[in-house]
Amino acid sequence: MAVEKSGGGGASSSSSASVMERFFKIVLSWDYLRLVADSKGADKTKGLQRVKNTYTSVAEYLGVFEPLLFEEVKAQIVQGRSGEEEEIGLDWQKGLVGTYTESEGFHKVQMAVVDCFQEIVSENDLLLLSKEKFEEGVTPTAYAFAVVEQRGGKGPVSLRTFVEGEIKNLDIAKPVKSSRLQRIASIFATNGQVLWILKMCSLSTILREYSAMQSVASLPFKDLILSASEKNKDGDDQNRAWNVPEPLMDYLKTNLNDSQLDAVNAGLSRRSFVLIQGPPGTGKTQTILGLLSAVLHSAPARVQTKGGFDVEKHGPELDIEGKHTHWMKASPWLIGANPRDLIMPVDGDDGFYPTGNELKPEVISSNRKYRAHVLVCAPSNSALDEIVSRVLQTGIRDENNNTYSPKIVRIGLKAHHSVKAVSMDYLIQQKLSGVDRSSDGGRRGAGEYDRIRASVLDEAAIVFSTLSFSGSTVFSRMTRSFDVVIIDEAAQAVEPATLVPLVHGCRQVFLVGDPVQLPATVISSTAQKLGYGTSLFKRFQAAGFPVQMLKIQYRMHPEISIFPSKEFYEGILQDGEGLNKKRPWHSYSCFGPFCFFDIDGIESQPSGSGSWVNEDEVEFITLIYHQLATHYPELKSSSQVAVISPYSLQVKLLKDRFRSTFGDQSKEVIDVNTVDGFQGREKEVVIFSCVRCNKEQNIGFVSDFRRMNVAITRARSAVLVIGSASTLKQDKHWNNLVESAKERDRFFTVSKPFTTFFAEDKFKTMKVERLPPDARISQALEAINEVVARQEVMDVDDAVDGADAGDYDAMEADDGGGDD
Repeated sequence: MAVEKSGGGGASSSSSASVMERFFKIVLSWDYLRLVADSKGADKTKGLQRVKNTYTSVAEYLGVFEPLLFEEVKAQIVQGRSGEEEEIGLDWQKGLVGTYTESEGFHKVQMAVVDCFQEIVSENDLLLLSKEKFEEGVTPTAYAFAVVEQRGGKGPVSLRTFVEGEIKNLDIAKPVKSSRLQRIASIFATNGQVLWILKMCSLSTILREYSAMQSVASLPFKDLILSASEKNKDGDDQNRAWNVPEPLMDYLKTNLNDSQLDAVNAGLSRRSFVLIQGPPGTGKTQTILGLLSAVLHSAPARVQTKGGFDVEKHGPELDIEGKHTHWMKASPWLIGANPRDLIMPVDGDDGFYPTGNELKPEVISSNRKYRAHVLVCAPSNSALDEIVSRVLQTGIRDENNNTYSPKIVRIGLKAHHSVKAVSMDYLIQQKLSGVDRSSDGGRRGAGEYDRIRASVLDEAAIVFSTLSFSGSTVFSRMTRSFDVVIIDEAAQAVEPATLVPLVHGCRQVFLVGDPVQLPATVISSTAQKLGYGTSLFKRFQAAGFPVQMLKIQYRMHPEISIFPSKEFYEGILQDGEGLNKKRPWHSYSCFGPFCFFDIDGIESQPSGSGSWVNEDEVEFITLIYHQLATHYPELKSSSQVAVISPYSLQVKLLKDRFRSTFGDQSKEVIDVNTVDGFQGREKEVVIFSCVRCNKEQNIGFVSDFRRMNVAITRARSAVLVIGSASTLKQDKHWNNLVESAKERDRFFTVSKPFTTFFAEDKFKTMKVERLPPDARISQALEAINEVVARQEVMDVDDAVDGADAGDYDAMEADDGGGDD
């Protein structure tokens, strides 16, 4: 669908069309060869500002973010030609210039292209047009960028170009004459001319983010977003708080721990923004489910007036034209895949849909006088589908504490097969199948699809969407706005992306995530250096905004969690009950719960690649997996081992080695992935390959403590870290990890040949002896005394009676509860 146009082109214009015109004029004026040359140059941060924690005005905010966003666009363009497109053989194609018109400062070109090229381009794809192919020995003379406005059928592709000149100063945005653009304009003016075309990248996602960023002045939370401070202390006004029905509140108090309940209560106090930090394994999704139950089945303390419901708290209801203008500020005409999904697994662990209708379907009570409309977003499709599948599996609780399946819809692209039954396309087809077509001869118009799509959105209690797709035109026909927006994995999104779903007039926003796990993906190194990857969550937190921290983790053995708790969470992370249960592989000290294997291998960087490999680490990992699978076949049969690495080429090498060593079936029993691709997932045993090993002690992005945190917190019972201690120790976090391993006698120096490490005589020395009964009883008594000293138990008898609690695992082990 073509982008609407209007006169004017300033960034300050309230028209979304003029905002888009500014974006396109700037981007389409760029010189591709200069972008490539600049990308290989020295530091390019001159003239750019670093992202700040707080801003005094919209002008200051845009003055920082707009130039950084354009740096990200440049990087995506340059990377686009070295990424996925080249792998599928996409190359230069010929196009025939057809009609050519000038409109509002742009040049519109109709180009006839071959069918195969027509099929692979979409609206808002950026193309490079040139008189000559960019080949070695050829100096291009006439070339320019173009964006696809319309394509379809067998007709020509409609392109938008800007050849008036190059815009080099964002403040003035005045084009400077360019001979290459003048030459390309003369070619456009002659029908039947042949041009070469090269697809660069999709601009869909970045366009939405740009538009959302430019609309910040019209957001209801403008002042809060700029200042990162809730000055009016909404949470202190109990008249705005939600009233939770008693049966539901009893359920929440029983099934959520104190920190989870605190997070839910913070939301029920109706603060405009609520930040919830969920460290690994702390039940972040469980907290979101509790929030959904509370928000959907509670009512504001003052929801009624004499004339009915008080709907004026947001300001006056907009007419349909006003709504369209408001929604268009998030570029709703745009569709396309989020490039950040490319780093996520295509299919994660399969979800489950209750096809047998085990949960009661939703029934809206006629006496329910108020019902919130909730939008749940995540940065990527895979993260979104994770929470959709959880809602489908567990349902939510109503006001009477009954479990049921709420009416939900998942909109957008690339829905995982496990959640297809609640995808928009599937629900529309279900509704269409029940419509009598005899009256119109069986024809289905676009209007009918739009009407049904709007009804699905209005009927749904919860709408799920990626951040980018939340700016889609599918929202424009809704008769209900959203009361609440919940953004999961909020710390993995750049700030402009987080703004996209906020244009729907919501009253309350929940940002749920963890700034010390993986950050947002930023392609531009320049933008990254200046903080463009800083999420709205992290910026608010850095400015002192209150954060609800989930404090009890239910995933990791305490020997694993002790380090990340101390290193990244100021020691406040507590262990849930029963986590120190001994596994069979704990019989050997080299199999966990926490180990570091010091290997001075050889790192290498394949030619033309930005990635690294370490074949010595691959060899040792193959060997240690073989030992684990041989001694404990249950790990092999249940696919409970993951091997992860920060580098994609190391992952590829590991997959190839496992396939050649253990056969094609290895991919079914060993999960090999990048750290980024494994975020949000867990396995019983995780083997982590650090890769980097050099005398210069250069470890690149392995030094990112957030990636380190994710890597070592994926395991439930054993994390085995393989790396070069001498190389890694130059980083303070890695040095602390190595020292922690040494203090716990879990540091192993491994030298070649690696097979000697598992030689029978040496292997026996790593056998962990079973504690004698007296020692185990002493441990139990020490645990009891420690609890009493903390005044967490009134007397020892109560402690013994409650011996299944997490503080008394030593006693449980003595009673045969452990797997000794």
